[in-house]
Amino acid sequence: MVKRSNPKKKQIMIYVFTVIFSVVYIVVGRYIAMQGYPDLGEQDEAASKARVTEIVSVTEVEHGEVLVFSATLLNGPQKGESVLVSQTLQENYYPWQDAVSVGDKVLIYRGAYGVDTEWGMLEYVRFDYLLWLLAAFCLVILLFGRFKGVNTLVSLAFTCLAVFCVFLPSVLSGQNIYLWATVTCLYIIVMTMLFINGADKKSFAAGMGCFSGVLAAGVITMVMDHVMKLTGRISEDTLYLQIISDDVPIDLRAIIFAAIVIGAVGAIMDVAMDIASSLNEIRCNIPDASAKLLIRSGFNIGRDVMGTMANTLVLAYIGSSLSTTLLFVTYNVAAVELFNMELIVVEILQALAGSFGILLSIPLTSFICAAIYPRREQAAPPQVATRSVVGAVPAQPRPQQPLHDWPANVKTFGGPKND
Repeated sequence: MVKRSNPKKKQIMIYVFTVIFSVVYIVVGRYIAMQGYPDLGEQDEAASKARVTEIVSVTEVEHGEVLVFSATLLNGPQKGESVLVSQTLQENYYPWQDAVSVGDKVLIYRGAYGVDTEWGMLEYVRFDYLLWLLAAFCLVILLFGRFKGVNTLVSLAFTCLAVFCVFLPSVLSGQNIYLWATVTCLYIIVMTMLFINGADKKSFAAGMGCFSGVLAAGVITMVMDHVMKLTGRISEDTLYLQIISDDVPIDLRAIIFAAIVIGAVGAIMDVAMDIASSLNEIRCNIPDASAKLLIRSGFNIGRDVMGTMANTLVLAYIGSSLSTTLLFVTYNVAAVELFNMELIVVEILQALAGSFGILLSIPLTSFICAAIYPRREQAAPPQVATRSVVGAVPAQPRPQQPLHDWPANVKTFGGPKND
């Protein structure tokens, strides 16, 4: 007797395997990525949280004012103590802030420069509100997605760990950014597919289509990087990266490659999964559907999806550089100069390369689905089995009755000829 596999048990095993695989990747990957990590010096003393209790004084200074307020410390060894804090509000002073009010939660640091108090104002406490928004986001995902919502949150957590705990240390360690960006994308694709859909042909087709699209976007980026002679020095942030450590130089051109492929993997994965899932439904409902029909259906579905996904990438990159673009336009920079600036060129390249990855993932996913989804012929209608009884009279065939019992004197269309 052949034992049938338990789908639920198989799903649990795949889930456990994916968790173990992800933990091993994060731990081992971080160990490897930290090899050669530069010594960045001692970390500054952590800022303390405090709540503003009273505005003590406001002093006018050149181009602004200095505000002194009393605040109660909310953490640290001096928790509960009241301290005096200074906030500088000047046009040429960073960070630019609004004046504090009683009840605000702020970050303060000891040893403020250029003020009379022991403590200085650093920033408003903003992350606490993001935590509430994150909690609401997780709750909505769990309410709508249920068990798949849990898988979504777990996969999102491992994605963030892969980027922040593995990829970023590898960049700062001076390792091959092209290799680590590709490995990170591959891990994110495999991990997400296993968590969300399990190990089946649909996940394989979507994963292969997604990785092919990401690979295409990466190749296009490398070709255009060489043709356009990019340097990677597109902002002050990139210039600061070059002076972090003289012993571990960072390849700024490789940073562009990593930003494009990692930024596009989510949108390309979405398109590939849409097509793979849709074609799987077609195959389940039309078992004898031909490979040609699946490919044609995949192309039609892809045409509807690619417009919105391309807009997603383009609008995301436009939004990220909107302030810079407005600044250039405000100062009446000529169009021919604007569209040849490396900062603007890189943003356009990100949108176009990611969109190319989406376009190429559509036919690739369709062909893969047509190749691996099994075609099943429709089964013949079941025959009703009859049991023979010894001595029984065999059933006589029943005479066929006419469709209509017309009277003899009524002529019918196509009826018997009159004698």
